[in-house]
This record gives sequence, structure tokens and C-alpha cells, in this order.
Amino acid sequence: MNTPSKLDQQLCFEVYKASSNFAKIYARTLEPFQLTFTQYLVLLTLWDEDHLLAKDIGNRLELGIGTLNPIITRMIDRGWLDKRQSEIDKRSFIISLTEKAKNEEKLIEKAIIQKVINCNFLELNAETLMSNLKDLNSFLGQID
Repeated sequence: MNTPSKLDQQLCFEVYKASSNFAKIYARTLEPFQLTFTQYLVLLTLWDEDHLLAKDIGNRLELGIGTLNPIITRMIDRGWLDKRQSEIDKRSFIISLTEKAKNEEKLIEKAIIQKVINCNFLELNAETLMSNLKDLNSFLGQID
């Protein structure tokens, strides 16, 4: 009888593997749009609420500004985002969607949904899994 290894018994390892696998699936799906998974998350944030300060995008995605700035710069260079200085705080920048980003939202969403359907992920109880992961992240976020 095979005894599971210590690594295989770790919840953190399964969460890590799931995160990595999700990122790979999304990366392949987003490749035709020349987007990375993290760039897609930036778009999702702005599709929910356009014209956000860069620091607010970082807060929502739990990314430091040093990590986020190069992502935003690449997205500006590729025509996904616009950046302008805040009139309220000259040190801050407001990030906005371009027409390209607005027009591509439905196509990207359709590609993601199709990939999820093809993976039969909907066979899992996705709502329960999402709820459990949110509870877990909330709990872990309170630990020092």
C-alpha cells in the first residue's frame, strides 16, 4: 500500500497546484489576445469599474505597485489601457480601458467560458468551491 507523501497531504500544495493549473489554462486561452493571466485580471478589474487609480487596481488584485506598473505599461503599449495623471493627486495615475479593451470584453469572456466548459469544470460544484476558497483566504488573511 502506498502511503501519501508529506507533500501530498498538504492543503497548501493542492491550492498551489490548482492556482498554477488555472493560470496555465487561462494563459493558453488568452494567448490569441496577447494577454497574460495577470493582464486579464487587470482588465476584469477595469471592466467592473473603469478609470481607477493604479494603486486601487493593485489593492484589488493584491499586487504591489512595483509589480503592477510594468504590467500596465505593457498593456498601454499593446493598446489595452490608457494612463493619465490624476488631477487630485499629481503623483497618482488613473488607468482606463481603451476602445479595444471595451470591444474585446465579450470575445475574451466567450473564450474563457468555452474553455471552462471544455474542461468540464462545471461538473464540479464551482459555487461551493468558490465559497470555501473565499472563506479560506479570509481566514488566512487574518493570521499574522
